[in-house]
Amino acid sequence: MDAITAWLQSLLNTEIINGQSMADFLTLDALVDIVGNTLAAIVILFVGLSLAGFVRRRIHHMGEKHASLDTTLFSFLGNIARYVVMGFTFLFILNTFGVQTTSVIAVIGAAGLAVGLALQGTLSNLAAGVMIIVFRPLKIGDFVEIDDTMGTVRDITLNYTEIADLGNVQVIVPNADVWGNKIVNYSEYPTRRAEWTFGVGYGEDLAHAQHVIRDTIMADSRSHQHPEPFVQVNTLNGSSVDFLVRVWCDADVYFQYQADMKRKVKEAMDAADIDIPFPTRTVVAPKGQATQPEEEAQAAAA
Repeated sequence: MDAITAWLQSLLNTEIINGQSMADFLTLDALVDIVGNTLAAIVILFVGLSLAGFVRRRIHHMGEKHASLDTTLFSFLGNIARYVVMGFTFLFILNTFGVQTTSVIAVIGAAGLAVGLALQGTLSNLAAGVMIIVFRPLKIGDFVEIDDTMGTVRDITLNYTEIADLGNVQVIVPNADVWGNKIVNYSEYPTRRAEWTFGVGYGEDLAHAQHVIRDTIMADSRSHQHPEPFVQVNTLNGSSVDFLVRVWCDADVYFQYQADMKRKVKEAMDAADIDIPFPTRTVVAPKGQATQPEEEAQAAAA
């Protein structure tokens, strides 16, 4: 019995926090303080959660209110602000119960440093994602080329960019690679300059060929009159005279327009009886030796 009494006395005299023992907490005043601190903590928690939600909604609403702002960034900033408010709320609650918050902040800082070193790649993607969203070198729906990947941007998150390539295959590119490489955005400007090279024979009337090429392309409604189209002789090749043609069009029809004009010019030059050279090969055989086609013909006759 004496041993149990001694153990209980030792337990009551055990220091719990700030030099106070358990016996100190079992007094009426101590119980009142505990209840008061608990109620205060509940109020602080309620106010902190409400304020965190309000701040997050307000920041997110700012992104939705202005069409020029990216909602993804403001959603991210709203979540960051919410966690910051909740962190301060947690510190206030600990301070209510007499916990030294300076040591807690030091522990959180050390833990944050360790986590940051362990997640360097993820954090670099996160930082690059913020830069992409802020400066907007590309947006959803743009046709881009990034690090030898060409396709349409389907989604931009804080960690990665999703691209559907020319074969409609999903390509996930980490944002650090997007921000750290050259970005070619074919959709940024409303117009593009299409370019072709058409060859005609040396014996053709170059002025007539130029007229046919120009009239055929400019007759298409997708061709822009301004800036002035460029149709000029550019290269004297071994078997052809090459015209360089440059005409502006809307960016969203560029690829189909470029392909259509190749066919239309070919058909127009055929209709105008303009020679389009193509590679030929002349085989000279020694006298008395049949060429391969002759040998095949003789074999077929036999």
